[in-house]
Amino acid sequence: MTDPALDSASAQALGGFAFQDTGLDRADTLRDDPDALRRHWPQARLLLLDGQGRAAADAHGACLPLRGDRFGGGPGAAVFLGLDAEGQAWFALEADTVPAVGAARWIDLREAAVHWPASEAGAFAYARGMLYWHARTRYCGVCGGAVAFRRAGFVGHCAQCGNDHYPRVDPAVIMAVDDGERLLLGRQPGWAAQRWSVLAGFIEPGESPEQAVAREVYEETAVRVQHCRYLGAQPWPFPGALMLGYAARAQAAEPRVSAELEAARWFSREEIARALDGGGAQADGPRLASPISIAHALIVRWHEGVHAGLTPQ
Repeated sequence: MTDPALDSASAQALGGFAFQDTGLDRADTLRDDPDALRRHWPQARLLLLDGQGRAAADAHGACLPLRGDRFGGGPGAAVFLGLDAEGQAWFALEADTVPAVGAARWIDLREAAVHWPASEAGAFAYARGMLYWHARTRYCGVCGGAVAFRRAGFVGHCAQCGNDHYPRVDPAVIMAVDDGERLLLGRQPGWAAQRWSVLAGFIEPGESPEQAVAREVYEETAVRVQHCRYLGAQPWPFPGALMLGYAARAQAAEPRVSAELEAARWFSREEIARALDGGGAQADGPRLASPISIAHALIVRWHEGVHAGLTPQ
């Protein structure tokens, strides 16, 4: 029988991190209507990205306000992202496909997540994921033929063998694992000193997310998960993951790391509290994940006790 406290906790949406909402209706039917997209183009909002996935910004770091009529013609190779609440179309396009726009700055996605309105940062993440896929889908993975994009950028078609290719999203699990009193965190080789975070890993073929949670935790730390519960998700376009957030209860075993992690250990509620309050700046305190990430949200949620009642069924 499921614990009522767990049901109550899981019903509360996990939030407070970036890229949760683009503010756009993706308007799938318009992807097959090039005439409608051409009509939208002159007043459309454009997100212009360079080869490093950075967006054109003004001198203050705000998203550069670009419209389709600045470039004339129609959408061409631009990717149609959708319509905002006012019915304005949004497109994403690569900077090297249009004349120079005189951007004062090129801003990366992490900086935008901190300083831009949430919907603009979400649209930027969406655009970055789509253009990254375009840049790496020039040729067919089946026959090697050249790929041409259709449906406003959402289908890559190979004229040589006829196969269609679709945007790639890599599902991964990320989990706040506790033993009832302490939180299990790990650190990877190459991270900054005292940087710790929750565990994460990609889902393998033929595996459910819950199975991936248990497998990844055991592979990385030799700690056995007894039960887990889905809490929320974050698109993470670095380059194209979808992070599925879980809370998990595990046995209070001493972690033993594999080659994936440099170290793993249990942290008390007091240690996490100091880290969240900035105490991680101390030489012996943990430095936690960025507030824009679902990893940080999972740690905050655990510390606030929203996970209370998480027990095996």
